Formats: sequence, C-alpha cells, structure tokens
Amino acid sequence: MMHRLSLSLLALGLAALAFRAGRGWADEHTRYMIMVTGGELLSGALPDGHTPFLTRTLRPLGLRCVGSMIVDDNLEDIRSALGYATQHAELVIVTGGLGPTDNDVTCEAIAGFTGIAVEENPEVLEAIARRFRTTVEGLRGNLRRQTRVPVGGTYLKNSSGTAVGLVFDCAKRVVVALPGPPRELQPMVLNQLMPYLSRRFGTHLPGCSLTVRFIGLGQSAIDQAMKDHLPLSDEIALSSQFDASRVDFTFTLPDDNRENRAKLEDLKMRLLERLGDNIYATDDRTSLEDSAVAALAARGATLSLAEVASGGAVTAALCRAEGADSVLAGAYVAANAETMRRLLGVSEDRWPEPSESAKRLELLAEACARATGSQWAAVVGPVRNGAGGRRDADVLLRGPDGRVAAAELAVSGSAAASHQRLTTQIVDLFRRQFQLK
Repeated sequence: MMHRLSLSLLALGLAALAFRAGRGWADEHTRYMIMVTGGELLSGALPDGHTPFLTRTLRPLGLRCVGSMIVDDNLEDIRSALGYATQHAELVIVTGGLGPTDNDVTCEAIAGFTGIAVEENPEVLEAIARRFRTTVEGLRGNLRRQTRVPVGGTYLKNSSGTAVGLVFDCAKRVVVALPGPPRELQPMVLNQLMPYLSRRFGTHLPGCSLTVRFIGLGQSAIDQAMKDHLPLSDEIALSSQFDASRVDFTFTLPDDNRENRAKLEDLKMRLLERLGDNIYATDDRTSLEDSAVAALAARGATLSLAEVASGGAVTAALCRAEGADSVLAGAYVAANAETMRRLLGVSEDRWPEPSESAKRLELLAEACARATGSQWAAVVGPVRNGAGGRRDADVLLRGPDGRVAAAELAVSGSAAASHQRLTTQIVDLFRRQFQLK
C-alpha cells in the first residue's frame, strides 16, 4: 500500500503547484486537501464520489482545493497521508472510518497524529441513546465509540446517522473527519461544516452562482467555445465536473447582490444562445432524466420502453426522475430480440429477417405502445458487431403519430460503463425529441 501512497503524494504535490500557478481566486484564500479513506475505493469496487461534491460545494466559499487522495483505512496510511496533507493545506477533510466497528480507525489515527485526545461527549451520548430508544447506560460499547469528540476542537451534528463529524483544531491547522455514507456526509457539509468554516477561517458563505449542465460536448470543447465567444471576467470563479458524458460548469461571484445576479443571468442567456442545443439545465438540481421526463410531461404524454442492449438501465434512470410515475407507462427487459418479440406478442410470421433490424424495432415499438397504452414507445435493440471491431445498438423512439426517430449508438468499455454511456445518450435522444414542437 505504501508504495502506491507515495506515488499519489508526489502526483498531488505537482498538481498543487500547478493549481497555484493557474487561474483562480486570490492566493490568500484557505487551502484544503481531501483524504478519502477506504480499501474498497483502492480496489476499484467503488468510485470516489466525495471529492466532486466537496470541491463543488466549498468552491463558492473561496476555499481552494489543492489536492485529493485515496488512502487505505488503516492507522499507518492515514497518519502518513495526514503528514503530507498538513504540510500543504490549512484544512484537511477526511472522509470515512467513523463507524462503530474495529475497522473504523479514522478517529484514532487523527487523534494520534494531532495529539488531541478524544472523550465521550454527554450531548452526543444522549442523542444516540434517544435515537436507539435506550438509556446511556444501555448503549452498546461499539455505539459509544461514536460519541467521542476532540477535546481541542468541536463536533458536527449528524442529522442522518449516528457518527458525528469531528473537528481537530491544531491552531494553525484544522483536520475535519466526516462520515463516509453520502446521505450523512452531504447534509453535514451543507448544514454544519460550511457555517463552521465561515467562523473558523473567515470564509464567506456562498455568494451567487450559476450551474449550467451540458450534454454532448466535452469539457475542452465547452471551454474553447467560451474563450472564443463568451470570455469571462476575472471576477468569476469557474469550476467544472464531468460524469458519463455530462458536464457541469459552475460560475460563481463572491457576493450575492443584484448586480452580480444580473451578470450571471446575462451569462446564462448568452450560453443558451450559443450552446443551447447541448444544455439540459441551468441549475445544479435538474438531472438529464428530470429534463426528459419534464419535457414529456409538458406534452401530457406517456412513454413505454423495451430494452435489450441496455438491460433496463434506461428505465431505472428515468424512474429516479421527479414526476416519472406520471409518465412511465411500462417497461420490458429481455436478453435478446427473440425473447422481446415473445414478451410483446409479435407473431413469428410478421417477424422480419435479422438483416431488417429497423423493421424489427418498429414492430416492437408498435407492440410496446399497444400493450401499455402509451403515446410514445422506445426500443433499445440488441448489440451488433460493426466494422473495425465497433459494437453498436440501435435505438428507436416512436411518437403518437407513428413517426419514428432512430439513432445508432456505440457500445464500448465494461458492461457498467457502457450501460452508463448508452443510457445517457438514449435519455438525451428522448429529451431532444420530446422538446420538439
């Protein structure tokens, strides 16, 4: 483990130097580093979702992230990483390892590194006892481990779980430990950590910001388009996030006032005019699926799906969108086209040859709409091999007037990654078609 850690630290050091030399707000803003703990991340079993959330959330405060690292959840590695991080930042945010088991060692590692002891806190004891409907004396020993807080520092309340956040204040450096589950970490950051950082470091709470969500354009293409046609003033802080062909750009001004809000509104209108075909939202809450479902709902229509290549991934994604229950009429998932034919009741004598894949999809879409009573029906065909080792899936969307929109979409990479990319492309196809007049 340690040889991997040392290489990561070298890369982080170079990244930190590069960041300081690059564009950003003034250098006097507080620098911070992120440490995400967990062997499951190092093995590739899970991705790191904390770094994008933390950097996106803390950027408007004027805080400057100079590095992020993933370390194994053991005492030696955490302490080694803390030694590096505290040399390069005034604030270190550690995630994970605050649970009730013996494998959760983040608290012990930070306490040992900082020399700040931890003790049971009466208020936290009472809160956990109430949560489990027992007395303080009746709490199990493993739960009492989670009631220890630094004697030099403070703690952050957890509205969604039992592990409080821990703040170790070393005068010149602060180390914050946050619980690992996103449903606990994210509200803690928003409701507890941000006000603390404002008090401790003199950061300002978020000014005004604009998030624009793009699809179908890469970060570099968007950045170049803005440089060529929409140059930003130096007062606007810019950050971006990328996930499965979806790109978020966030533009932030430090003060929330009428003038700055007008500047961001003007920027939004210019972005929509220049890149509107590739923008699906102008806030950080509306997902691509939300946008597609809202466009369909605006038509007062419903949608049914028949999925082969995507294995139900498109239906699962749309089901998470707000208002999905009112527009999704039904879904069918099959391992191959023949099974889908039987599921939808398409007679064998009407079934075209495999070479006539477009006709097959049209028959399946018609049958899917008829079976569910939906106005719109979508079919994701099976994966087929193309020239040069290319693998494709045909997608067909049938409208209430019988007209169809079809696309040939590439399928590449691992099963999970290809389903994610394919789902994004299909949902964007839906969004664009539903928005057409």
